[in-house]
Amino acid sequence: MRVLTWNIKNGGGDRLPSIIKVIDQARPDVVTLQELQGFHRYGGRRLRELATALDMTAHLSPSVLAQPVAVLVREPLRIVRRTRISWRLHHAAAVAVVPTPAGPLTVVSVHLNPFSPYRRMREARWLAARYATPNGLTLIAGDMNGLDPAGDHTAALATLPALYRRRHLTPGGRPDTRALAAFHEEGFTDLWHTVGTGGGRTVSTGDGRTVSTGDGRTAGAGDGHTVPTAYAGHEFAPVRLDYLLASPPLAARARRLQVIRDDLTAHASDHYPLQADFGL
Repeated sequence: MRVLTWNIKNGGGDRLPSIIKVIDQARPDVVTLQELQGFHRYGGRRLRELATALDMTAHLSPSVLAQPVAVLVREPLRIVRRTRISWRLHHAAAVAVVPTPAGPLTVVSVHLNPFSPYRRMREARWLAARYATPNGLTLIAGDMNGLDPAGDHTAALATLPALYRRRHLTPGGRPDTRALAAFHEEGFTDLWHTVGTGGGRTVSTGDGRTVSTGDGRTAGAGDGHTVPTAYAGHEFAPVRLDYLLASPPLAARARRLQVIRDDLTAHASDHYPLQADFGL
């Protein structure tokens, strides 16, 4: 089974055809998307157009304060139970339960608070506790807006203007990793650390940070950074903000995780998509 997660920035706008092309080329069985601005309007017309173009079934969760998120699945997969979480989060979470030969898979598409480290931590703690399971198959995927507790992000954050740097600092001025730590504390595995790899469809993005090796890989692609792309502005440091977090039984079935970096994804959004394969 292949899963793709992606923040497509403000509903995609005129970039949506490129976004559809990227997803279609990857041929994922499950997709989690964030920042689906306007996808809930006019009876969900834009969501239906996206799902039809990808030949997938979609479940969207609107947001009270900000932007919707969604889970999409491709046949023969089907969604047998769905939940919308709109009021506990700055953005939203969409939850879909999908039968698999290994048992029911719970997929959570989530977008955590981008502005407040404290509120982001509270959102993460609530979600992690709600969906933690030592025995079931659960995947929490999306834009966590948080930093990896395993990394040292001081130098990367120092490149940001103070306005944007504050979004990633504790009250004491240290890089804030509490949101991701909350998921780890509930038993979720950050799959980048177990099956993450460079390579994939990777070429120079033109942003000055990567160089094509000529063999389909890119020097620096192994860092796992999902921002910034060539499309992004000044609000991002070169870090990981997008994650696939798996419960123990699902983490054991993970085979490969990669950031899809190529000329198309470099300009289709301000985040790069993540793609993972599972033995399901």
